[in-house]
Amino acid sequence: MVTPLRVIITAAASGIGRHIAERFADNGASVHICDINEPALAELRYKRPEIRATRVDVARQNELETWLDTALSALGGLDVLINNAGIKGPTAYVEEIDPGEWRECLTVCLDSHFLCARRAARVMKEQKSGSIINISSMAGQVGFGMRSPYAAAKWAVIGFTKSIAIELGPHNVRVNAICPGTVRGDRIQRVMLAEAKVRGVPIEQLEKEYVSGQSIKRYVEPDEVADLCLFLASPAAKMITGQAIAVDGHSETYHLG
Repeated sequence: MVTPLRVIITAAASGIGRHIAERFADNGASVHICDINEPALAELRYKRPEIRATRVDVARQNELETWLDTALSALGGLDVLINNAGIKGPTAYVEEIDPGEWRECLTVCLDSHFLCARRAARVMKEQKSGSIINISSMAGQVGFGMRSPYAAAKWAVIGFTKSIAIELGPHNVRVNAICPGTVRGDRIQRVMLAEAKVRGVPIEQLEKEYVSGQSIKRYVEPDEVADLCLFLASPAAKMITGQAIAVDGHSETYHLG
């Protein structure tokens, strides 16, 4: 009998994280997720009761670490950690960004990845196996005008990924980053609305711009990111580590000059 994967995912009550959690659960994994959005958590608990869902603010270190300890104890180990937590951060030119908003964005998008990986590494090194998947972004590969805090965090996630892949490889633990492009959903609509307001252009213009620089000119579907997570956690990817893999239809250029 195949032992179910033990999976922890941050910020997974909606959006990409929800699709990832459901994909693992559909494939028999034991999944623990957290999120700050209580209505989304309640809806997930109702529709997918087999996914253990807890309200956690990943910006609060003690709260995050307490949840991690609880989830690890319940799972009896950890095969897959997916660091999905992130916020869009401020949409503004650099001289207009409030330092507090800068720090908040890096706390959620970067610090939470560090704290979760730090805890997972101890478990995975001891059991001599595991896969850590950090959700970065296309913005972590090409930059993102008027979203510099977000881009800075996502670039840092890739550097963090490659660094701990070096540390954990000798223990048979793999670490990779996924860099989604423009993913269909409510979040990208909020991003576009904020940018349209700052630039004074209609959102319809941004909807075209965001895919115009891609070789495959369409939005990424959330399930396409979930599919890659499932692959990277599988034995088929046992020699893939230290990589930043884009799921973006190949971004040739970016829309904002």
